Formats: sequence, structure tokens, C-alpha cells
Amino acid sequence: MNFNNKESLRIGNRGVDPLDKRFFSIEEISRLKKAHEELFWLLNRGYNMNSSINLIGNHYQFSLRQRQALRRSTSSEYYTNLRKSKSLCISNLKYQKLYVDGFNLIITLEVAFSGGVLVIGNDSVIRDIAGIQGSYKLIDKTDKAINAVVKTYKDFEISEVNFLLDSPVSNSGRLKERISNHFKEEKINVNVDLVPNADAVLFELENVVTSDSIILDRCKSWVNLSKEIIERYIPTANLINLS
Repeated sequence: MNFNNKESLRIGNRGVDPLDKRFFSIEEISRLKKAHEELFWLLNRGYNMNSSINLIGNHYQFSLRQRQALRRSTSSEYYTNLRKSKSLCISNLKYQKLYVDGFNLIITLEVAFSGGVLVIGNDSVIRDIAGIQGSYKLIDKTDKAINAVVKTYKDFEISEVNFLLDSPVSNSGRLKERISNHFKEEKINVNVDLVPNADAVLFELENVVTSDSIILDRCKSWVNLSKEIIERYIPTANLINLS
């Protein structure tokens, strides 16, 4: 895609921590896997996620990023089955419309292109541990992420894409423009809407694209698009499976 007349984005990485080599070494991943089994056991017996994470994290003396990886990769059997029951295969969605949790998808792919840590949940969903809350800046990986989404939609002949971006998040307007330009250049029908709370809108929809557990539990149906894109186009992604 040719964006010579567009704003150049700064070179940067998303979701990369210099201590990750230590936090996610072979030895630490082995300990995290054991902790994942223990957390899964507790969640299945009705224990609260936060208190369980604190209990296990303190026992193993995990860092905040290790605890976040554990939290984002572990769901109870009930919620794992619920999400899988509503999961749709993208190959069956030809000529249909998808509703995308914009920041969620783009940030996950930016982290993948940056080599940041991504965890594969026991619900089969890939999640980052970047921890961006309300503050977002576009980087060169943003264009790569959008391009990967465009390629995937073309591959599966999706008829229309509707991105929902949380307007309170910084630079949401710039990301909207960037997404619109990429999709329109490829002549793909796209809507990019700035909304006060994307979650609240997505709760009521089908064909949702997100890795947000709360949305997955409440939406009518969803597509595991980030996993599809990463497996197709980002073979160097730093994926960690604790299951």
C-alpha cells in the first residue's frame, strides 16, 4: 500500500519489556504453567480471579507482567466453554459484516509485530499484556497491523467492516483516519466509529472481533480474528502457551 502522502509514523515497539527474557524464560514458563493449573482449579471452584491471582502470584513471587500473563491466559471451564460455543469460523462469513473492537485488535497485532509477549488462553484467544489504559500513540507497527487486517478481509471476502474505537482514548481520531485510508485504498467497505464505550455497543452484536473476555461472554457471536491473522502473517510473534 502506498502512503507516501500520509503522515510518517514513529518507529517504536508495543508491549515489549526489557525484563521479559527473565520473566518468561524456560524456567519461569514452567512455573507459570504450574500456576496456571492451580488458578484454573480455583476458578472452577468459584474463587475470585483477583484474590486467586494475588494468592498464587505471592506464592510464586511473580512479577506484575507474569501475573498479567497468568490472568489473561486463564479462564474457568464454564467461560471457556461459553466462548467456544459462540465462536464462528471466519471462512463461513463470506459476504458478511464484522464488528471490530478496534483498539483491542490493533494493539494485539502491534504487539505481535513488535515481538512483545502474547499469551494463548485456554479459551484459544491470543491476548497481549501491554497494559495500555486510556493512552495510545500510533507507531510504525500500526500500519503493519492494519495491513494484516486488510489482507485477511480480502482473503475471506468479508463484505463490510465496522471498527468501533473508544473516543476517550488518546489519538482515537488519528487511528480512525489511518484505518479508513488503508481500507478505502483497497476498496473495502469500512466504517470507523468513535463511540464513548465500544464494549457497551459490542455486547449486543454478532460477528464481533475482540479478545476482551467481558465482551466475549456477552456478545451474540465472535470471530477469533487476531489468532487467524497472527498464524497467517506474523510467524515471528512471541506466543506463550501456558495450557
